[in-house]
This record gives sequence, structure tokens and C-alpha cells, in this order.
Amino acid sequence: MAALLPLFACATASAKVPSLPSLPPLPTLPSLTVPLGPMPIPSVALGSPPSYEGSPADPQPVRGTGAVPQNPFMAPNGESEIHDDGWQTDAFAWSGPLGRSPQTLSSYLAPGRDCGSIAFDSHGRVVSICISTSGPELYMFDPNTLATLATFSLPLRTPEDLLLNPNIFQDFSNGGYFYLDDHNQVVTATTTQHIYVIGETAAGDGFALVHDYDLASVLTSEEEITSALPDSNGLLWFVARRDGVVGTLDLSTGDVHVIRLGSGTEGEIENSFATDQHGGVYIATNRKLYRFGAGAGGVPEIKWQITYPNSGEHKPGQVDDGTGSTPTVMPGGYVNITDNADPMDVMVYRTQIQVRRRQVCRVPVFDAGASANENSLIGAGRSMIVENNYGYQSPASVEGGQVTAAGFARVDLNRSGTGCRLVWTNRTERAPTVVSKLSTADGLIYTYTKDPGSSDPWYWTAIDFRTGRTVYKQLAGTGVGYNNNYSGIAISPAGTEYVGTLGGIIALRDG
Repeated sequence: MAALLPLFACATASAKVPSLPSLPPLPTLPSLTVPLGPMPIPSVALGSPPSYEGSPADPQPVRGTGAVPQNPFMAPNGESEIHDDGWQTDAFAWSGPLGRSPQTLSSYLAPGRDCGSIAFDSHGRVVSICISTSGPELYMFDPNTLATLATFSLPLRTPEDLLLNPNIFQDFSNGGYFYLDDHNQVVTATTTQHIYVIGETAAGDGFALVHDYDLASVLTSEEEITSALPDSNGLLWFVARRDGVVGTLDLSTGDVHVIRLGSGTEGEIENSFATDQHGGVYIATNRKLYRFGAGAGGVPEIKWQITYPNSGEHKPGQVDDGTGSTPTVMPGGYVNITDNADPMDVMVYRTQIQVRRRQVCRVPVFDAGASANENSLIGAGRSMIVENNYGYQSPASVEGGQVTAAGFARVDLNRSGTGCRLVWTNRTERAPTVVSKLSTADGLIYTYTKDPGSSDPWYWTAIDFRTGRTVYKQLAGTGVGYNNNYSGIAISPAGTEYVGTLGGIIALRDG
């Protein structure tokens, strides 16, 4: 077990960063505004995997989960970011594909771009930052055809970035996370330690840089921004992967404050974070889970912290030797993550600042020696869905017929909030890395799975929320071009399902 970080090992820094004034609605960087016809992502022509298994779903809405509070500074819940809302529930209030005469489509993005996070603008178009070996680029896609409608060039990867992150397939910083705000603007970190606010042109056919906040004066060259999100009061919070950097940025004044929870990889923050409706911010490092709040002038303040169980092992399937979870807030005053024990546990904690006992429950899931998670848990009321990502380290982990460990599980918090129970475990489906989603409108868990086979088949897969049974599977494609590599599923209000892959972006809808 590595040494744990004391509460007092926090350094602080404050500054004011300049912001560009609001710009006219014209692109300041090259913006492509002529739609291009999509070219399908090619599949590997080996073997004949089944194209469809199971049968269409009969919708069974999930009742009694309650509505997730809308963060007023973000786009509507379900349309704003990779985990759907400020609570990071990964749950949609509308239905996805039911498996009825399913139609698949794809768009190849040369030279191979992985559209990790997906949002939907106010016109229903798909917005994503798509990553390649050279760096990220902002895209706008037609939701029906996946044609590229516009792009916006973001700063490229730096030589230092490539040295810090030799495994680019597990690098989520500098655009892997972004969010769409309440003004239809993309807010994202860059490889140059800036925060960009990018709007759409007046005609709605391209992108334009609106604000540029330079944070390089308060960050070291090794502190790359992982994620940035607003709290319920509009203060922008950001985290950096190394040194346990937690910072705030006042978007109206440019005031910025930073504290550090560790040094180097101690206190590493690899994932995003959650915010609640009371100004609470929940951040997990590779050792602890924290609740933060804004102090005087917006300075980050630790409200509580707790060390979660940890085997100390950097498991295959995880980015570091800690939790792989973005925390998920639950109704009633709870927050959950997975730990890094062996076997892994679902952990639930009370969110109140003053409590006699912080931990509510610890429920082991999957098998010893074969359990790991690099995703936020799905949250639906008192229910949590966890997937097993054990075995994935890079695309090579699932090539040549190789597969990762199987497993999905549902854990429920009891009504009194004093304990949890394992409801079911699915031991057949294998989701190497995907951010799975739940539709509370139809009761399906939407995931993306990899089956054995020489052609390396990838499937759109739907699992019954109540029973854990696989309902249907639709072949997406075969080969490395269909590997999603940590991208998250998104479901539009129109019912189409999307996910990014190493070849570009793909979609599934009912016929």
C-alpha cells in the first residue's frame, strides 16, 4: 500500500488570468462549414460473426428514480457531457434503440480519430472533441448521416505531453472531457493549459472562439488539465492529473485559485468529477475521495475526505493504481465510486459535511484477480450499475481474438440508507472500456461489447436493468476501427445511440 496523503499536504496558489473579451460570431481559427459525405469505417473481412442476437425489447420504464437537478450553467441534462449531468449519473430520461430492425452507420475520420465525449447542441447536432495521435479537434456532425458539418482546430500535443503520457490510449486530458454550457458553447481544456470557450457562428454552421483563459502561470508544465465543470453557482472547477491539482476559475473575472493534494503521481486525478445542487464538488484521486466547496473568493476548500480500500495494484484495465471512477452523486445525500481492492468493491458514502459514519456500504463485485473499473457507475435512484474493464491496457489487448474479463453488476442501496445488496451479476458480456448508459424510459442498459472471434467483432449491446439479462446485440463492425477505447455512449432525444471509435464515430437506431 502506497503512503496516503495527509490533509495538510496542500499547497495553494492564486492569480488572475486574462480573458479575451467577447468576440463577434466569426471563427478565429479555421472552421470547415461545407458538409462532407461520410465514408464508412472499414471492417476486417475475417469470419462471419452473428449480425444480430436476441430480440427487440419491450420497454419497461424504471420508476421512482427522481429527476437529477439541472445545473443551470450547463446544457440540458442528457445533452451536456460524457456522463450526462452534473451528478454524473450516465442515465437518460428518454428511450434509446429497442433493437427493432436496427440500422448501423459510421463515419471514418482520417487519420483515425476517437470521439471520446459526445454532446448535443440546441439544434440536435452531435458535438464531440475527437482525439488523434497529433492532438484533439472539435467536430460537429449531422445527427442523421454523421456527415461532418464543421471542425475547429485545437492545439496539438506537445513533445512534453507525449513524454508524460507514452500510452496515448489512456490519456484523458486536454479534451478527453468537455462540456456544453447553457449558451450552447463548448468549454474545454487544451494541451497548452488554457481553457477555451467555443461558441457556434451566427449562422450555426461553424465554431468561433469566444474566450481564452491562460492557466499556465498557475500550473507546472507537467500538470495537464483533465476535466473542467461548473458548480451549481457557476464557478468553474478544474483538475489536473499530476500533483492532485484542484482549481477554480471565475469565468467573469479571470480569478483563479489552485491547491495541490500531492506530488507527482501521489494524489493523481485521472477522471472527471461530480457536482451537486448545493455547491458540493466530489473529486477522487488514486488514494482518496474528497468533497470540496468554494471558500472565500472561490478558493477550493476540502469539506471532507476519506481513504477508500486499495490493493495498491495498477490493474490491467485501469489508468493508475486507484479508483477508475468519476464519482456519481445519488439522491438522499450519497455519492459512490468503485475502489481498488481485490476483488473490487462498490463504495457508497454520505455526502453531508458532518456525519458520525461516512461509509454506508462496501459490496464486492466480480472475481478476485479479475476485477477492475475505469468508468463512472450508472446511477438511477438507489441503484448502481458497474462494469468490469479488467484486462484492457491498449487496443492490442483485444486484437487477434483476445477479450477482457466479463461482467456487469447491479448494486442497490437500501431504503433506510444503511446498507447495500448485490441484485444481479451478468457474467457473459465483456465491455473493455465503454462508458455505458441507462435509459430510465425503457429500462435498458446500453453498452458496447467485444466478443471472441478472429474478426474481433464489436457489438451494440442492451441489458435488462431489472434482471441483468442480455436483451439484444447488434454487430457494429469488426477490427480495430470499431474499438471504442474509453469513449462514452450517448443517446440523443431522438433515440439514436452514438459512440466514438478508433476509426471515427458510429451510430445505431431502430429502423
